Amino acid sequence: MTTDGLAALHARCFNRPRPWRAAEFAALLDSPRVFLLTRPSGFLMGRLVADEAELLTLAVDPAARRQGTGRALLRDFAATSCQGGAGRAFLEVAADNAAARALYCGEGWQESGRRRRYYGPDLDAIVMTLVLEPGQEGG
Repeated sequence: MTTDGLAALHARCFNRPRPWRAAEFAALLDSPRVFLLTRPSGFLMGRLVADEAELLTLAVDPAARRQGTGRALLRDFAATSCQGGAGRAFLEVAADNAAARALYCGEGWQESGRRRRYYGPDLDAIVMTLVLEPGQEGG
């Protein structure tokens, strides 16, 4: 998937917080610590730093949701992160994104904090964490 394709899909998935631009994807992908996982109707971008993994963004085409793509990408993320030496993962999700929060909870992520006004003056982020087990398999 090209950076233009990533940006286009991200724009179909997010309006708040704002979607990322192709140049932002390109800059992130220039980092050796950032990795991209793709499926036909979605993608996930993560970052490995020391023994932690950060889920930067997860986007699944709205027309293809609730078909297991997001779950598969989360499992791929866990496996890739473990292989990269991470023992723990974290993410931020908009407090009003109930569907994403339910998906993450269903995969074992737990709420661990709140970042007030992270996405704007009236939208907090929920911080979620996941303990990564060696040998976790991708979907």
